[in-house]
Amino acid sequence: MITYEDIRKSSEIHDYIEAGNRVLGVLGYTDHGFAHATKVAETAAAILRDLGFGEREQELAKIAGYLHDIGNMVNRHDHAQTGAILAFRLLDHIGLPAGELAMVVGAIGNHDENTGMPVSAVSAALILADKSDVRRTRVRNRQKITFDIHDRVNYAVEEADLSIGEARDVVRLRLKIDTDISPVMDYFEIFLSRMLMCRRAAEYLGLLFQLIINGNTLL
Repeated sequence: MITYEDIRKSSEIHDYIEAGNRVLGVLGYTDHGFAHATKVAETAAAILRDLGFGEREQELAKIAGYLHDIGNMVNRHDHAQTGAILAFRLLDHIGLPAGELAMVVGAIGNHDENTGMPVSAVSAALILADKSDVRRTRVRNRQKITFDIHDRVNYAVEEADLSIGEARDVVRLRLKIDTDISPVMDYFEIFLSRMLMCRRAAEYLGLLFQLIINGNTLL
């Protein structure tokens, strides 16, 4: 049985994630390396665990989360679909069963807010995990004077926490933002489409999505 640890130990996959992150660095995007891949993988699995899904679905969410951005090594545009095709080749080669393979590549191919939709529990968990990973440490450019709006908003986020309510009826993204660095409105300017996608993903899982910034519920 193919596991998340098998994927993490693959030198081939390691090189692809590294290459994709390098491409995005050249283009000026935030960090999409191993820290992001690992956080998304573990958060996606935790969402399904907290909702009572089985261990294998949690494992598939980890695999999808870890691989979701490998398409960036080709191009940022359509990276979700490219990544799904690359993941298919990799996972088919190592023997992931067809049904599980379809679930993983479907999740990867639908994680981008411009073209994707939640199509399974694994897909919905991946969307929530990916779009909630906003944090200062992802900003590569440390020269504040040259920050663009994306750098500024990510750098302003001091704390971010995604959690499932005890009644399993709501998923909350709590952010603490330094408004001296970036006003809350800037967050909405660049992340509104991502938050709306999170709401759709939450609804797929039977949850209400709440966005709470500096103690104020905004969605």
